Amino acid sequence: MERIEKSRVARVNKKRRRKWIWRSVATLFVLILVIGAYFFYQTWGALAGTYEPLARDHSKMRDKAVSVDSPVNILLLGTDVRRENENWRPDVIILAAVNPKTHSIKVVSIPRDTYVEIANTNGHKDKINSAAAWGRAHNVGPVLNTVETVENFLNVPVDYYAKVNFKGFMDVVDALGGVDVNVKFPFHQETFGGKVIRFNPGPHHLDGEEALAYVRMRKQDPLGDQGRNQRQREVVTQLIDKIVSFENITKVNSILKSLGENVSTSITVDEMITLQKIYRDIPKKNIQTITIKGENKRLKYWYFFVSKKERQRISDILRKQLELKPEKITGPDPAEGILDDSSSGGAGQQDGSSDDGTDSYDQSGGSDY
Repeated sequence: MERIEKSRVARVNKKRRRKWIWRSVATLFVLILVIGAYFFYQTWGALAGTYEPLARDHSKMRDKAVSVDSPVNILLLGTDVRRENENWRPDVIILAAVNPKTHSIKVVSIPRDTYVEIANTNGHKDKINSAAAWGRAHNVGPVLNTVETVENFLNVPVDYYAKVNFKGFMDVVDALGGVDVNVKFPFHQETFGGKVIRFNPGPHHLDGEEALAYVRMRKQDPLGDQGRNQRQREVVTQLIDKIVSFENITKVNSILKSLGENVSTSITVDEMITLQKIYRDIPKKNIQTITIKGENKRLKYWYFFVSKKERQRISDILRKQLELKPEKITGPDPAEGILDDSSSGGAGQQDGSSDDGTDSYDQSGGSDY
């Protein structure tokens, strides 16, 4: 009798354990769904909040709009303000031609002092980073006017843009755990808070404030803006690599908060997901940097002049990457009469900016950092 009772108790306990296990599994499953839904809606909502399309259906250099799974040009802008509602100028101008078919990217950094014809101004010539101010003045919009100025300068379409301000840059760097850089020469740079950061040669791990100082310095760089552009690409590449990885899922909230408050882009959430997959499939060896060659010269202010021959060279590379037919750059040449058009930027000429160690001011009235 006692044996029967023990057997019954054992069966009851076994059923209870099974029930407890299934309840635990069900609870865990529900918890995973809730957490997944939370991250999904947080991500979707934050990223959707960054969406600000251009006031046009497609580039005038395209017959129709293109999708991100075809060869596209993406303009990356880093602005010189800490809040989105401030008047801004692009401190960083990077054009990335992405070709999913060839699993490759061509990257061009355009120096902000580049002397160009500003779009929608009836031929006015100025630094390319003043295009945003002229866009506001002519009711075109700062982003669209910058986009169209870049298009006219290199005779290539810009299909998408992404813009981030200084605070967004610092916050994202901090949220991703910082960046690792290799400092090539000693220099120092003052931060917005008045702190002076000193960089010594060798490897360094930088937080957001330090990383911003690292990518902004140019007057102590022997290569001028060319050196600064190299440092910008060094840091931006790391940030993109970290963002598209899944290692930072625990930092989603911090990253999304930074993006939502400080970033605007014409790329939708669905397109971001597609671009992430494309980028992850591109080998590092297939990401090629193209340097714009030119000369620094002073008129009333310091400018960076690019010959028509050099513009054509860059245009040909980008159009081939985008699978577009080559086209000859036409129209007025901003560098005409200032540069010898046979020059494409030889040794000793910089991709850069003022080298007199003083601040200058462009015609839009903003200080030249």
